[in-house]
Amino acid sequence: GFKTSQILIIFSLSQKTMPPPKQIQAQLSTLQDTEEFDVLVVGGGATGSGCALDAVTRNLKTALVERNDFSSGTSSRSTKLIHGGVRYLQKAIMKLDYEQYMMVKEALHERSNLLDIAPHLSAPLPIMLPVYKWWQLPYYWAGIKMYDLVAGGQCLKSSYVLSKNKALELFPMLKKDKLVGAIVYYDGQHNDARMNLAIALTAARHGAAIANYTEVVHLLKKTDAGTGKEKVCGARCRDVITGNEFDVRAKCVINATGPFTDSLRKMDDGKNTNICQPSAGVHIVIPGYYSPDNMGLLDPATSDGRVIFFLPWEKMTIAGTTDTPTDITAHPIPREEDINFILNEVRNYLSPDVEVRRGDVLAAWSGIRPLVTDPNSKDTQSICRNHIVNVSDSGLVTIAGGKWTTYRSMAEETLDAAVAAHRLGGGPSKTVGLVLEGGQDWSPTLYIRLVQDYGLENEVAQHLAATYGGKAFDVAKMARVTGKRWPIVGNRLVSEFPYIESEVRYAVKEYACTAIDVIARRTRLGFLNVQAADEALPRIVDIMGKMLDWSDKKRTEELEAAKKFLYLEMGYRSRSEQLTGTTEITLDTQEVANSVLIDRYTNRFHKFDKDSKGFITTVDVQRVLQNISVQIDENALHEILNEVDLNKNGQVELNEFLQLMSAVKKGQVSDSRLAILMKTAEESLDLRGPVTVDRSGGGV
Repeated sequence: GFKTSQILIIFSLSQKTMPPPKQIQAQLSTLQDTEEFDVLVVGGGATGSGCALDAVTRNLKTALVERNDFSSGTSSRSTKLIHGGVRYLQKAIMKLDYEQYMMVKEALHERSNLLDIAPHLSAPLPIMLPVYKWWQLPYYWAGIKMYDLVAGGQCLKSSYVLSKNKALELFPMLKKDKLVGAIVYYDGQHNDARMNLAIALTAARHGAAIANYTEVVHLLKKTDAGTGKEKVCGARCRDVITGNEFDVRAKCVINATGPFTDSLRKMDDGKNTNICQPSAGVHIVIPGYYSPDNMGLLDPATSDGRVIFFLPWEKMTIAGTTDTPTDITAHPIPREEDINFILNEVRNYLSPDVEVRRGDVLAAWSGIRPLVTDPNSKDTQSICRNHIVNVSDSGLVTIAGGKWTTYRSMAEETLDAAVAAHRLGGGPSKTVGLVLEGGQDWSPTLYIRLVQDYGLENEVAQHLAATYGGKAFDVAKMARVTGKRWPIVGNRLVSEFPYIESEVRYAVKEYACTAIDVIARRTRLGFLNVQAADEALPRIVDIMGKMLDWSDKKRTEELEAAKKFLYLEMGYRSRSEQLTGTTEITLDTQEVANSVLIDRYTNRFHKFDKDSKGFITTVDVQRVLQNISVQIDENALHEILNEVDLNKNGQVELNEFLQLMSAVKKGQVSDSRLAILMKTAEESLDLRGPVTVDRSGGGV
């Protein structure tokens, strides 16, 4: 028998000679011109892309359509973990539930496979479980050791127990009070949207016809000559961007639409009842200093019994998730009460020295889990996140439920059912060990070659290697010369993130059609810091506009759509609400009377508003800065004022400034550039000393 490493090498060698994926127009032509596919997959999330890859590697003629972008739904809004499910194992043991036990065992096998086939996008992550009661130490230790045992030879690294002092050394921001020790176990972590895209691109490279922004209008049916029954034989599709409609015929149609499963099932048969019970999971992103670089935290029992993860990701910290019933929507919005619930849970586990501020939330999002309905269940938390594969009377194959980690085995099971129901042939699944796009030529030291061969910054090179794997060289080749001594190539989109302009150009080759595709899924800027994403948007639209020949009207539409996406779906709205929700200065009881503080802030404002106009503009700020020998680029200054200019009239009124200072005082807004700049300038006016102002994180 072959070892896994030998299998990986064989697949790696076989993929090197494969042609690149067709561009989007060629893919659309293939969809329209092919007489009949063996399989048409509807849905471009992890499961749908996995089904397309499984089908095409069985030598089945495969098509996939997605009405939005690949991974635009739940698959890009996960906790970013590749895990077996510690929580499910606990339930399996407590309730002697063999089905849950097998689900965990399958997920642990899939975890191992996913880390092997996409080493650039995934890695093991140690997760700490802090223990605050002595009796819990052996209880949790036994549970975690069982997790290791179930993984068997695929255990990433063995779990271990830490003393209180060692736990605090590794996680210094942890609450010391009553801490008795901690247990550390290992799970996998990945870049979910990029992983989803890698699966879809690998399917395309193997010959699948895939198209995003292509929606199913209705299913095509024909009468079976033998039985006289109607059978699904394809779908009427519409190109969302052009409005063009066309038929895609297929022997088998697979419904892999996640939370939208029931809408396609009802297209098949209007009498079908709902099988999906959607649940919303909200996550927030806070600055990286809230967690160590390579150690996550698990809160096994929150105030309402849910599990909260606290994880380092892309040099930031992710905290989540919630689990509440929700309506199905393509544009879920994070609720303020969920954001505050997560913040409160985080406060419970962090040292009182660490002030967890609402203003530190840099982004927030909500993802809809497609849980399979259990009619006996009282709430969504008790639903087993397993999956079902169903073949309707008309032959529509539906895959529903499941989780990110098990996408491959779900796809295999779905194709096995499809092959059996439609007599497609093609042989068994070949996706175990099949290396995904970018994984073939990746190595942990690949980034060094990028620095040496192209003159990229070290941080940028590491980011490109971890995002594109062996394809990072293609991105580097597209990078423009900076005109500086160093780096030689690679202009950043925003200064504090390693995303560069050539990634936008490369994104178009990866089927990015909109600015949202770039900020949310080709790069992850929108998920990491909405303010930084907002600043990068004009440049992104400019680059895409030139490549895709957008008119001025189209560019404006793209900019507005992306801003709306950040505002509603990525939590940017919260920032304005934190400002506008504050109408007066409020102080702690120990502070001096409100009027003293208001006077101080008013005096600070008037040092900039010399003409007593009642507002300040960039000209006023520039004048003061010149007096203290500070220079700030005019565009940057416009951005700084725009953050506070609530009525968007190009100036900051006294009332707006007081609202800002009150929000800063309450911790609702953190790192406001205008607040810091004006405070520093006021102090420097007295001292007449030089001062530098760097761009801050900018909370939402």
